Amino acid sequence: MKLVVSMFVTLDGVAQAPGGPDEDRSGGFEHGGWSVPHWDQAMVDVQIAWVDTLDALLLGRGTWEIFAAHWPQAGDDDPIAVRFNEVPKHVASHAPLGMTWEGSTRLGDDVPAAVAALKHRPGNQLQVHGSPGLVQTLLRHGLVDELRLWTFPVVLGQGKRLFERGTVPAGLKLLDTLAFDTGVVFQHYAMGAPVSYGSFMRDNPPPEELQRRLGIDAPPAPHADRGGPR
Repeated sequence: MKLVVSMFVTLDGVAQAPGGPDEDRSGGFEHGGWSVPHWDQAMVDVQIAWVDTLDALLLGRGTWEIFAAHWPQAGDDDPIAVRFNEVPKHVASHAPLGMTWEGSTRLGDDVPAAVAALKHRPGNQLQVHGSPGLVQTLLRHGLVDELRLWTFPVVLGQGKRLFERGTVPAGLKLLDTLAFDTGVVFQHYAMGAPVSYGSFMRDNPPPEELQRRLGIDAPPAPHADRGGPR
């Protein structure tokens, strides 16, 4: 199975608590629910079409607890709920799961190895929704095949970010992009492209630029000759 991550982020990369004020207040975060005012039916339709392709869910403990308290109660008229409730759910957690959600199992202590084994099972997609802490681990171990990024027109300046300090450099290939009337931009990437580099610098820079590159202070400019007797 391909491992595909879906993440909601602000323009400054915050991924914490997009769905409600009490979703995740850790670190004193007080901006929960920042994504909600920006949803419309067109966005929901994109999510429904994608969720219909999943064969299993992979979730971090915090996201699983939020989902387990919500989706079983959502009703059979909600296509996302129906699909989430019927597929296997694999949870990255160091402790036993504290509530029941049919089809849920806890991964072993070696999460990267367990996820690699899941990817070798038959199926189309192993989907990760939210779970920013788990996603950090998956990215570090090169386990993410595709990234579906929903960027919202919000800047928060604090909170857990998708790409935290220590993120491994990686190239991405853009597969699709959509812009919605609410200001949200959706980008679908394939992971694994090489990171390439270049330079706009001149091949033969002037002495001042060469000194800057080498970290050498430029010599003081000579005083202008003001004329007069010597």
